[in-house]
Amino acid sequence: MRIAIGSDHAAVRGKDRLRDGLRALGHQVEDLGTDGEGPVDYPVYAERVGRAVAEGRAELGIALCGTGIGASIAANKVRGVRAALCHDPHTAEMSRRHNDANVLCMGGRLHDPEALEAIARVWLATPFEGGRHQRRLDLIRHLEEGDSAQA
Repeated sequence: MRIAIGSDHAAVRGKDRLRDGLRALGHQVEDLGTDGEGPVDYPVYAERVGRAVAEGRAELGIALCGTGIGASIAANKVRGVRAALCHDPHTAEMSRRHNDANVLCMGGRLHDPEALEAIARVWLATPFEGGRHQRRLDLIRHLEEGDSAQA
C-alpha cells in the first residue's frame, strides 16, 4: 500500500519508527517530514499528508503531532480528506469500518511507539463496510461542497 506520513517535531520519533515499521511490512511509505526535533508547525505536515491522499499520490495517510488534535483539524481542511483522531485500536477500526477514514491522526506525546504501531496496523487492515455508512459519507461530501447535510 502507498502511505504518506508526516509529523511535527513533537511526534517525529514516533513517525520515524512507524515509517520504518510500515516499510518492514512491505508498504511504500513516503515520509513528508519533519526530519528533526526543532520546532515546526503541524498544519504544514498535516496538509502535506492530506494533499498526498486527496491527489492520489498515496492511498492512505498518517499525520501525527503532540496530541493528534491539531493534525486532525488541519488535515480535515483538505477537500476529500476524512482524517480521524484515533487513540486505540478500537477507534482506529471504527474510523475505517464506518467512516472510511483516509488519514489516521495520532498523538506522539500520548502514545509510545509500540502503541502507535498497533493502532496503525489495525487501521490499515480494516476495510470500509459500505452499506448504510456510504449514505453518511455522501452527506459529508455535501457539506464539503458547501451544501446541507440534510438528507
